[in-house]
Amino acid sequence: VAAAAGVSRATAYRYFGSRSELVSRIVEESLGPVRRFESVATDGRSRLQELFSKTFPRFQEFEPHMRAALQLSLEHAALERAGELHEEPYRRGHRVRILAAAAAPLKREIGTAGFRRLIRALSLIYGIESYVVLKDIWGASNRQVEALARWMADALIVAALKDARPQGRGRDAAGPLRAADASLRGTKLRS
Repeated sequence: VAAAAGVSRATAYRYFGSRSELVSRIVEESLGPVRRFESVATDGRSRLQELFSKTFPRFQEFEPHMRAALQLSLEHAALERAGELHEEPYRRGHRVRILAAAAAPLKREIGTAGFRRLIRALSLIYGIESYVVLKDIWGASNRQVEALARWMADALIVAALKDARPQGRGRDAAGPLRAADASLRGTKLRS
């Protein structure tokens, strides 16, 4: 940011009260359109596919900014747990609302518990984390990251729909999913 503005880092920091505020502003500027995503599609699967199609190119374009936000979030979480955080913590979490809005029509088909499970699962592949794992560990290209994320999203949707059908409620199909849900019950997950 400082280099783009032609000022020193110290000067750039004078305009922001904390690193959290600086990163928040950068992320808002770069990902604002993603946060305001609205689809005209009426079915959840199409809406999620559209969301991934429209936002992954933006994730690619602003990858360095998103990586900085992830790094700051991880750093602050560790410092906060240790009681050593001395600034406003940087919080992320817009993806939960974004994914839930896009997938909303699926809630009727898969029920509240299935919907919650689907959004949690999708949140693992929607964002910078998939870029970090697939690019840094697997050496994937941006195109490969997007293709694999879309494939995983579709597989999760198919699994959620299958699990919601009466024949999918058999012991083998739903048992592990119910156990996963039971283990999360009573656990407050930050969104």
